[in-house]
Amino acid sequence: MNSLIAAAKVFAHDEDGITAIEYGLIAATMVTAVIAAFSLLGPALKTAFTTIASNITSAT
Repeated sequence: MNSLIAAAKVFAHDEDGITAIEYGLIAATMVTAVIAAFSLLGPALKTAFTTIASNITSAT
């Protein structure tokens, strides 16, 4: 029984898994921010590129 309690204490003080979880949360937050930025800026970028393309087409 003492070895089970000792193993539980060692597991509780192990911080290697915590770092991996933190990196996972940071990556998920960054992906969410990028998706939100593209969804908000998408229509404006499409309009800008369409305008540029039509100006290039009419100039040639």
